[in-house]
Parts: sequence; C-alpha cells; structure tokens
Amino acid sequence: MSAVLNFKSHLSDLFAQALREVAPEIANNGATQAEILIERPKLASHGDYACSLAMQLAKPLRKPPREIAQKLITALPQSDVIEKVEMAGAGFINVFITTAAKQQVVHGVLQAGAGYGHAHVGGGRKVQVEFVSANPTGPLHVGHGRGAAVGDCLCRVLHAAGWSVTREFYYNDAGQQIDNLMRSVQLRCMGVTPDDAAWPEDGYRGDYILDVANAYMAKESVEADDQHITGKGDARDAEAIRHFAVAYLRREQDLDLRAFEVEFDVFSLESALYTDGKVEEAVSKLVASGHTYEQDGALWLRTTAFGDDKDRVMRKSDGGYTYFVPDVAYHLDKWRRGFGRVINEQGADHHSTITRVRAGLQALDVGIPQGWPDYVLHQMVTVLRHGEEVKISKRAGSYVTLRDLIDEVGCDATRYFLAARHPDSQLVFDIDLAKSQSNDNPVYYIQYAHARIHSVLLQWGGDRQALHRTDVAALDSEYETALLQRLIDFPQVIESAAEDLAPHLVAFYLKDLAADFHCYYNASRFLVEDEAVKLARLALAAAVAQVMRNGLALLGVSAPEKM
Repeated sequence: MSAVLNFKSHLSDLFAQALREVAPEIANNGATQAEILIERPKLASHGDYACSLAMQLAKPLRKPPREIAQKLITALPQSDVIEKVEMAGAGFINVFITTAAKQQVVHGVLQAGAGYGHAHVGGGRKVQVEFVSANPTGPLHVGHGRGAAVGDCLCRVLHAAGWSVTREFYYNDAGQQIDNLMRSVQLRCMGVTPDDAAWPEDGYRGDYILDVANAYMAKESVEADDQHITGKGDARDAEAIRHFAVAYLRREQDLDLRAFEVEFDVFSLESALYTDGKVEEAVSKLVASGHTYEQDGALWLRTTAFGDDKDRVMRKSDGGYTYFVPDVAYHLDKWRRGFGRVINEQGADHHSTITRVRAGLQALDVGIPQGWPDYVLHQMVTVLRHGEEVKISKRAGSYVTLRDLIDEVGCDATRYFLAARHPDSQLVFDIDLAKSQSNDNPVYYIQYAHARIHSVLLQWGGDRQALHRTDVAALDSEYETALLQRLIDFPQVIESAAEDLAPHLVAFYLKDLAADFHCYYNASRFLVEDEAVKLARLALAAAVAQVMRNGLALLGVSAPEKM
C-alpha cells in the first residue's frame, strides 16, 4: 500500500468522482453549487472523517439528503485506505480509515522529509505580503516584532501551501515624522539634549538619536539596501541630516530583522512614490474618474460611494496630501506589478485606513477587485517581567525594542511567543516564562520533545534510512494511534493556516503534537527486545521528529537535537 499523505484531499477527490456520477449537471457546472467539505468529527464513533455533501445537494437536486447520501456512497470509488462508509443522521456520510492506511503515514512522512505537509493549493500563483513597514525613525519595537513574526510565518505557510510569495517592506520615509527625526538629530549635533527647554515636543528622545548624530558628525558611511550615505558633519545641512538619519535607521532596523531571521525580497520607499510621480498620477486618475470634488480649498475623495462612513480629504488646503493618498498610489503600483493577491500585515491602529485605501483603489477604475488587498491586523503586545509590565528601553527612550527581547530570551522564544496567538488577540509576552525550562514554556516543551527523539535514536545507533522500510503494523496502542492521527492532520493544518491567514494554527498543532509524544514517551519503551516492535516505534518517533522540524521551520524556530 502506498502512503496517502493527505487523507482529506484524497477523500475530496473520491467524492468529486461520486458527484460526477450522481449529479453530473452540478459536477460539470463551472460555478460549483456544492463545495465538497471533508471534516474531522468530534466523536471517534462517527468515523475519522465526515462529508456533508448530500445535505448541500438536497435543494438543487430536490431530493432527501439520505437518498442522495446513499447514492453517493454507492458511487464512491474503491480505495484501499477506506475501511467502511456509513450514513448517519440527516444525511452525513462518515468515513472510517483503515488502521494500515494510518500506519503508512509513517513511511509517507519519512519519504517526503522536509516536504511533508506541503500542498499545492496556491498553484504557484503570485502573492505579495507586506509586513513590518515601520517608519525609519527608531529601533523596531515589540509591536513591529509581532508584525515581523506573524508576517514572516505567514509567508512561510503560504509558500508551503504552494504560493509564489514576495515579501515586501514599505518605508514611510516622508512626512512629518521624518521632519521630527531630522530636527531631533540636528539638535543633538548642536549639543542640545532632550532635557533642554528648546527640545521640541514631538522630538525623539531615545539614546539612539545621539548615536545617529555622532555618526553623522564623524562622517561615517552607511549602507542601507539601495542607499549609500556619508555623514557631512555639518549640523546646518538639514537635508543631509535627513538623508543620513533615514539611511542609518533603515540599516539599524535591517540588523534587527536579521537578528530575528526575517528577510525581504523588496524594499519600497514612500519618498520614491513622490519623486517618481506616482502620487500625482494616482491623484490625476482619481480626479479623471469623477470621484473627487473641491470644497473649502481642499480636494476630497467621495469614499462614501464605496462604503466609507464619510468622504475623505485627499489634498489639504495647504497643498499637502493626507497619508492615505500615497498608500493608494503604492497599492496601484502593486497591482501593476502583477500581484492579483496582496496581503498587508499591520498593527490594529491601521484599521481605519483599510476602507479609504480600498475606496481609493476602487475609484481609480482600473479593474482592481472589491475587497483588495487583504489585511491581517495584529493587536498590541504587553511585556511582563516578574509579573510587572515593562514599558521603557533606555535605547529607545519610550518603548521596549524587538532587540531587547531577542537579547534577553533568544530568537526562538521571541518568534514563537509573538506568532503563537491569533493576531487579533491581545498578547502578553512573559519574559520569565519565555526563559524558563519547564513544560509551561511551549517553546521548550516542543523543542524538548524533538531533542528526546534524537536522544532515543542516538541511543539506538542503527541505520535511520532503514526505518523508511520498517514494517509498522505493530503501531496499534492508543498512544500510537493518537500520534498517527496527529501526523495525518499536519497537511490540513498548513492548508487551513494558509487559507485563514492564521499561522498561529501551526503553533497550536506543534504543542499538541509534543503533548502526544511526551505521553507516548512516558508510557512506552522504545528499545525493547522485540525487533519488529522496536523498529516500528523508532520509525514513528522519527516521523514525529520530522513533522516537528517541518512545523518549527514554518515558525522560523530551530529544532535542537540536544537540550
């Protein structure tokens, strides 16, 4: 028997074939009236999988669901992974998988290796994910860190699901905050400190401003992606300070991201949208579309025509553009670059901009679909140490930096904790928990399970490749059955995480997989005298370790062999 790596997909294909026989007029309809859903029942007595297709077909076929269910069961093609199929309730179809098919997942995992769980639902289609996108005005804070963790894990999950992913960072290097940065650095160059009465209310007070000023006065050179800037040492040259400060802080943010093991394919600058004329072009298109009007000396966009609660100012009476206008120009550029799908991972404080950006894109009348782009918004992070909230970093002056967390608890724990909850939920980052070597720390708990397996295999000392061909028929205990089913579920976890834009599902899964293995380890012996049982258990353990590595890789977390 060849191993089936995705039982849900396999069953979905079988039911699709049955549907073509039972209701060809629906099966052949391009706008499919019945989506074939294969789900895991809550009760084991209801089988391994359940299909509700018969109830979905009842209305279009004008027949009782149970009658349709019986026809689907009769038309279902033979499969050596199916033990039996039963009809239940109003027309559910419950499917029981053979024990042998479940056991074969061990071979499937070991043979697929790092590719186990990967899917092709993306079909190689392009998707651009924009995340972090911090203003280049200071070190990345812990909120940026959550965006980096969620965004990077999302990219990894989408890639595993078969999408062609482009990672992009958009720098807001224009506007008032950059003016404030320039002025802060300039004052530091002149010897003025944040304690001085002349310090502006909106000035930046962190120690890093002094670092920038000292580097500028020392005429240091800074490399930041496409920029090579050298300090001039002239405190009177505001523009030189502006360019140097932005380049310096872009480099610092890049170093933070490297320490966090996050990389990008594309860096875009807000300033380039102005210098390249893309903002003016977008405004001209909006005016030409007839969706704008002049009032009180300002140019307005009629966003209410696209679901906004009120119209929005585009160009203020002083001639400057409001902040959502370059966002519209930027997203028009994304569309022109061929990204039919775009996902923006941002802080929840960006919620108010979603409607107006989408409205602006609709008003352009260039064929951008409604509801484009997609958004994933993350909530705030509270950092605790010894049960008390930590708010200030000396380097930043007013917030906890991402580098603070990485330096204190390590990259693995920081990434896991920041990505392990639904982005829309508030997150408490407990430094003490993240550093603890206990079962309460999920990172330690998962990594320790992987290290335990490696220790067992090392103690055995045999040929691990031989485990790929091991007879696994002896895997029939309740612990082994639970582990087998958990391994079977992994491909669907990746598909669901990609479909729902929810990489935290991988973190949940890994914690459950580790719990199943720890229970198995505590209740069983691996290096027993019975050779068949020993090799079967070692093969299962090796498969669990492989899936742990695959899942941890999706989170950007290491899988240590010793702890």
